[in-house]
Amino acid sequence: MENMKWLSSLGMLHHLDMSGLDLSKATDWLQVINTLPSLVQLHLSDCKLSNLHMYVPSVNLTSLSVLDLSYNNFNNSVSQWIFSVTSLVSLDLTRCYFRGPIPSFRNLTSLELLLVARNDFMNSSSIFQELSSSNLITLDIRSCGISSSVLDSLQNLTNLISLRLSDNQLTKRIPKSLGNFCNFREIDLSGNNIGNISLTYFLESFFACKSPALESLSLSYTHITGIIPHSIGNLSFLRTLYLSVNQISGPIPYSIGRLSSLAELDVSFNQINGSFPDWIGQLSSLEWLDVRFNRLDGSLPDSLGQLSKLTHLDFSHNLLTGVVTEAHFIKLVSLKDLKGSANKFILKLQVANWIPLFQLRSLLLRNWVLGPQFPSWLQSQKDLQELDISNTGISSPMPESFVRSFSELWDLNMSNNHIRGPLTFSGIAATLEFIDISSNAFWGSLHPLLCSSGVTSTSFLNLENNHLSGDLPECWEKWPRLDILNLGNNSLSGEIPRTLGSLHLTYLNMHGNKISGRLHSSLMNLTDLDVLQLGRNELTGSIPTWIGTKLTRLRILNLGSNRFDGNIPHELCHIIHIHILDLAHNNLSGNIPICFNKFSILSGIETNSKDDFTYFAGPELSIAGDSLVTNGREDTYSSILPLVMLIDLSSNNLTGHIPSELMSLLKLKSLNLSRNQLSGSIPEKIGNMKELIYLDLSINRLSGELPMSLSSLHFLSSFNVSFNNLTGRIPTGTQLQSFGESSFFGNKLCGAPLTETNGCERVKAATHTIGEKKEEDGADWGLIISIVVGFVCGFWMIMGPLIVRRSWRIAYFSFVSNLRYMVYDVIHKYCCHMFSC
Repeated sequence: MENMKWLSSLGMLHHLDMSGLDLSKATDWLQVINTLPSLVQLHLSDCKLSNLHMYVPSVNLTSLSVLDLSYNNFNNSVSQWIFSVTSLVSLDLTRCYFRGPIPSFRNLTSLELLLVARNDFMNSSSIFQELSSSNLITLDIRSCGISSSVLDSLQNLTNLISLRLSDNQLTKRIPKSLGNFCNFREIDLSGNNIGNISLTYFLESFFACKSPALESLSLSYTHITGIIPHSIGNLSFLRTLYLSVNQISGPIPYSIGRLSSLAELDVSFNQINGSFPDWIGQLSSLEWLDVRFNRLDGSLPDSLGQLSKLTHLDFSHNLLTGVVTEAHFIKLVSLKDLKGSANKFILKLQVANWIPLFQLRSLLLRNWVLGPQFPSWLQSQKDLQELDISNTGISSPMPESFVRSFSELWDLNMSNNHIRGPLTFSGIAATLEFIDISSNAFWGSLHPLLCSSGVTSTSFLNLENNHLSGDLPECWEKWPRLDILNLGNNSLSGEIPRTLGSLHLTYLNMHGNKISGRLHSSLMNLTDLDVLQLGRNELTGSIPTWIGTKLTRLRILNLGSNRFDGNIPHELCHIIHIHILDLAHNNLSGNIPICFNKFSILSGIETNSKDDFTYFAGPELSIAGDSLVTNGREDTYSSILPLVMLIDLSSNNLTGHIPSELMSLLKLKSLNLSRNQLSGSIPEKIGNMKELIYLDLSINRLSGELPMSLSSLHFLSSFNVSFNNLTGRIPTGTQLQSFGESSFFGNKLCGAPLTETNGCERVKAATHTIGEKKEEDGADWGLIISIVVGFVCGFWMIMGPLIVRRSWRIAYFSFVSNLRYMVYDVIHKYCCHMFSC
């Protein structure tokens, strides 16, 4: 709408509402409106206006009392002409992107309602001083960046009834001016860091009046502490009380039961304990009750079923237990949202064909006991949009018409039950965005669900941990909005479909199936993929290079336990944001790429965010996870996924040395290179990887000594270098000595923790003896030769003449015989002398 001159012909127009129209090209809009002197109300909200600062010679809108310019973008400028319209009673400048100097409000003496939220021009107290002469009743200055000191000048606004101060910079103290008002009906301080102030102190200092008329109090997200005081019951006109996301403890006081006008009570996300109050049924006006994420225990009171006006009930994530029956819902005819997940309730219905009086939009009963029979009463809830009956002990087959009962359903979670039967999900609502039926006993083909349904809205599909079988169908074009796909741990077979590459997936899990063949090149189109989990299948061929060149956003790559062969492609080094790399249990050969040091997350050059690895289908569902095999035990790590930084290349045919470049991955927590044919020594700089928790280099051909730097790995909880060719003493350190002997078997190592404590000394002594023997080998042989020569020469010098001359032989033996008798005679005489014989 470029030309607005036609408005001038309307003459005595009193009310003009053009909100939502595109007036961005109407450059003359202000001049035209200035020709309508009888205009009383002007609404131009969200009209894409931007030239509010233009010059207006004189403003002729003397009758204008209501001006709404909210949700436009006036480029940080505040035009003076607005503040010259002295007849204004209501002025709405919400989110107009104003900033900078504030025009004077002094002339707006008739102003009663001022809405300037979500701007940034409230940094001085002058605005409140100038407004003191007005009759201001409602002041909305949410998200304007104001501090506590600015509010001290509010004391002059004696007629103020409604004050909205949420999401500002009020810190550590309550503005003194707020204690002077007895006319307040509404006060909103939520989203400020008022912390370290007890709720009791706040109420006592804020409401000095004996009979406060307050109807709405919001202190959510203020870090306020303490208990809810009994004095809260004195606010007899209170309709809404919001205290969520604070540090409030203690029980819910019984005095709240006196607040007969109370319509909304939210104390969620605190530390409130005690039982669910029995007096809750007295709050006959209650429409909204939220006590989730506290520490309430005990059972639900039957009086809860008396709240006929209740539309929203959320008591999820507490410590509540016991049996729930129809009595708890007997008069809840207005109920739309029932959320009780993460408690330990058992639903026991006294009437077999019970049909509730309410029609729910949201039903969240995760962790209740609803089974073993499928709850038939659920099909009476035709308006359901959100249904979570996960982990509720249902084991009977699902009725074929169940899902078709809900034409507006957008979130369905029936995971972690034992629901059995074929996957009959044909005819499901086209509105379904999130589908999670994982961890059940559904069987059969995917074709009825994937190829017969026209589900064009689904972005999340989780069928993990079922008994699904058959080929993966080629009809993924029917699911154009699919973002997260989890088919893990089934018995699906065949090749990966070509049409899967037409999606815009960020998460793809087919881990633990029987998928065969090569990776189809169409998957290279999944350039937004963060997680690719294809482990434990029967995939063959080499790892495609396009994984590294096209899927550069990958954070998790799991191709383990397949039949891949060939070298690890160096192109994987382009996936610099990789967080988990699992190529274990394949037939890979060649060297470990030295360019793995380019991984920026693992090296610590870039930090990871928890949000990078958590995939939600609502606030209570997370699926991004896998398993980690350590010491033969498989551990799931979905809950700590942001902390897991892992490289697993074990059980392949890799050769060559362990690259020293790997030692620059300073944030790596798990490194498994076991069961390969790696040779050479362990890099000395391995001690730089100080965050290692798991290290397995066993069953290789590594040689040399264990690096002394291993003793600086203080977080190791699993370590194995067994069955290599390592030698020498085990480095002394608090961690290495805590592992069992099996971590070092099959080497020539010594020292603790090996049980032979003197092993190192024996090895040293043996080494010393062998060294001395080698040094003395020359001298030993010389001695032997000399003895032999001397013996031979002496023998023949004596025996030679005796053999030649007979007379010499007679004389020699006669001498020996006489010598024998002479010796015998001497010995005999000596013995007789000694023993007196």
